[in-house]
Amino acid sequence: MTAIAPAIAQRSEVSVARRERLRALVRSKTFVVGVLIVGWWVFWAVVGSSLTPHDPLDQTSSVLARPFGHYWLGTDTLGRDVLSRVLAGATGVLKVAPLATVLGIAGGTVIGLVTGYFRGIVDDSISRLIDAVLALPLIVIAVTAIVALGTSLGTLIVVIGVVFMPIVSRTVRAAVLAERDLDYVQAAKLRGEHAPYVMFVEILPNIVAPIVVEATVRLGYAIFTVAGLTFLGFGLQPPAPDWGLQIAENYALLAGGSYWWTVLFPGLAIATLVIGVNLIADGLQQVLDR
Repeated sequence: MTAIAPAIAQRSEVSVARRERLRALVRSKTFVVGVLIVGWWVFWAVVGSSLTPHDPLDQTSSVLARPFGHYWLGTDTLGRDVLSRVLAGATGVLKVAPLATVLGIAGGTVIGLVTGYFRGIVDDSISRLIDAVLALPLIVIAVTAIVALGTSLGTLIVVIGVVFMPIVSRTVRAAVLAERDLDYVQAAKLRGEHAPYVMFVEILPNIVAPIVVEATVRLGYAIFTVAGLTFLGFGLQPPAPDWGLQIAENYALLAGGSYWWTVLFPGLAIATLVIGVNLIADGLQQVLDR
C-alpha cells in the first residue's frame, strides 16, 4: 500500500501539470491565433476544390481579369480563377509538408537519442557526418536528390524529411545530454535496463517538449521548402493549383507591374500559413518553458 501511494500521487501530479498546460495554451492568444490561421488552410486542404467558387483547373476566356469583379481575386494567364486556385492550392503543400516533417522528426529523434546517449566514438562519428551535411546548402542537397530519384510526391516527402533529420538530431542530442546523467537514468541503468529501453522509455518522454517545438518550426520550413522546390520545377507539376507553381507560372508578369494579383495572392497564402505555424510554435514554447 505504501509503495502504491507515491506512484498514484506522481501520476496525479503529472495529470494536473498537463491540464495546466492545456489551459495555458487555450489562454495563449499567440497559440490560438496560430491555430485559427492553420485551421483555415487545413479546412481548404481537406475540402479541396469541392467548395471553391470555380473549378481551379477550368480555363475561361477572361484572361488576366482584374480582382474584385466577377472573379474576386482575378484570373491568371489561362483565365483560371485565382481565388479558387489559392484555396485549392492548400491541398498539395499540406499533404507534403506535414508528412516530411513527421519523417524528419522521427529520424532526427532516433539519431539524436543515439548520439546523445552513447557519446564517445558513436557521437563523434555521427556528429562529424552531420556537420559535413549541414555545411552544404540544404536546398542544393534536396534538388540533387530529386533530380536523381525523380519528381513525385513520395520523393518530395522523403527528400525533405531526410534533409531535416540532421537539424532535428542536434536539438534532440542537446536535450538528451541534459538528461543522460540525471538520477532516473542512472537508476534505470542500475536495474539492468538495455540502452534502447533507457533511451525510448526513460529519456524520450522527458524531452517531448523541445521535440514538439522543433516539429512546429520544421513544419514552417517544410512549407517554404515545398513551395521553393515547386517554384524551381522540382515539386508538384502543372496544372496542379499549387502556390509555388502559381508563382512560377506568373512571376514573369511582374516585370510589367500590371498583373500583380497572379503572384501576390499565392505568396500571401504561403506567408499566412507559415506565420500561423510559427505562432503555434511560439505559443508552445512560451507554455512549455514555464
